[in-house]
Amino acid sequence: MDTDYGQWSHWINLPDGSSDWVWREEAIADLLAGHEQGALFVAGCKSNQGKFYPQFDHVVLLSAPAEVLLARVIARTNNPYGKRPEERDAILENLRVVEPLLRATATMEIDARAPIAQVVRQLERLAELRSV
Repeated sequence: MDTDYGQWSHWINLPDGSSDWVWREEAIADLLAGHEQGALFVAGCKSNQGKFYPQFDHVVLLSAPAEVLLARVIARTNNPYGKRPEERDAILENLRVVEPLLRATATMEIDARAPIAQVVRQLERLAELRSV
């Protein structure tokens, strides 16, 4: 489930006047509580995601070096994010500030430079371990 879109996330105003794109907590809680069969993979990175960590079997960080991430966002055609210089700057800032926080709370890190089929196999193995 890609939680970066639609019903899963929304903007909130913070006390300092800035805004944050966070999970809609009720929607995420319902998603997690209502899922009963098979593996559920939840994708997204939000400042309030830690509230839900106890409900996940694994928290996986998909990581890649800055040059790989920037090359990918520049080359993709299905999403305009990352085309503007300020968006690429934000990606680099997130790598510097946010990625270490994610790494510290992840139960596993997967090198996303690997071919997509290999990354998917690693994720599927985690789901298989859960069902054993």
